[in-house]
Amino acid sequence: MDVALNAQGSTLLERARRVAGIAGQHADDVDRNARFPREAADALISERLLSIQIPVTLGGEGATTAQIAEVCTVLGQACSASAMVFAMHHIKLSSLVSHGIDSPWHQSFMRRIVDEQLLIASATTEGGIGGNMRNSICAIEINGDTCRLQKDATVISYGRHADAILITSRAHPDAVTTDQVMTVFTKDQYTLERTNEWDTLGMRGTCSEGYLFKGEAPKEQILPKPFAEIAAQSMLASSHLLWGGVWYGIAVNAMTRAQAFVRAAARKSPGQTPPGALHLAEASSLLQQVRANVTAGLARYESALAEPELLSSMGFSVAMNNVKIAVSRTVPEIIDHAMQITGIMGYKNGTPFSLGRHLRDAQSAQLMISNDRILANTSNMLLVNKIETNLLG
Repeated sequence: MDVALNAQGSTLLERARRVAGIAGQHADDVDRNARFPREAADALISERLLSIQIPVTLGGEGATTAQIAEVCTVLGQACSASAMVFAMHHIKLSSLVSHGIDSPWHQSFMRRIVDEQLLIASATTEGGIGGNMRNSICAIEINGDTCRLQKDATVISYGRHADAILITSRAHPDAVTTDQVMTVFTKDQYTLERTNEWDTLGMRGTCSEGYLFKGEAPKEQILPKPFAEIAAQSMLASSHLLWGGVWYGIAVNAMTRAQAFVRAAARKSPGQTPPGALHLAEASSLLQQVRANVTAGLARYESALAEPELLSSMGFSVAMNNVKIAVSRTVPEIIDHAMQITGIMGYKNGTPFSLGRHLRDAQSAQLMISNDRILANTSNMLLVNKIETNLLG
């Protein structure tokens, strides 16, 4: 991670670790009660980490996706719900930074995010289409200088706690389902009527409830680029890579607990290899694979930013999809190895080696976005896209 200092003389890593320390103290309670990680969110605000991606010219720190992913990993080792909230906020921010930078209203809004440390949520899912964010049933209606939108949003993560929502819809009432726009609505411009609760296996603290969204705002708050472009050029990569940072963090913490367990067993029986040591070695290999996938994806994204046409290419989409598939499948396997190592102490709650929360949270990885949906998209692209044959370049 870059060691650039903030105004208080702290690096991003130091700030992230301070937030992680607070998040970790409350992680089990957040999970048990399926509550928003308020303490961690307040710490993110205090450390001014919600605006690090915004360009320096607008008051932010110009953090790269790699730097943000590193923060996701640090937070993921402490509280995966807090890390996921941070990741999803910055996924939305990537759309603003990439596609709203030339719009006066969106520039002003990004300055507000810096000044007020606003938390941004997303509403891309909808009743009737499920998780297919590249289709919308609802349509934004423009009347003069005003736009209005009503959407049956089946999931808005931390929606009740957000300061603004970036929401997708058809571009107008006569548009086809794939002709979409994304609009910023601030908290004073919409109402949320809860339609379903969030009582889940894992990631309970993201509070990803469903709502009937009703909003009205000036039409200038509609992002100037089509959502198809936004999805391909900013959301695809930032989603898979920042989520990957979160999931890697969960796996690292599970491995850390398993390693501590094996070391304790080794101290009790000097000269003997503890029973869990082989599982630890296997899990270490898998953890390295996850790290390599995420870092390679980050490097590829940073390289593609210099050639924007690559961001919309099939080869780039396939590569980002493959990062998500590989990481989301491997992390639960790592945690399973850790559970085999720690045995009943990992299976029980309330021990230094407890892994139940890690195991449950990691199950979300294959559902965000559904691996089956991603594989279907990738298979269609591979009908026409050439397989990469070079190891380098």
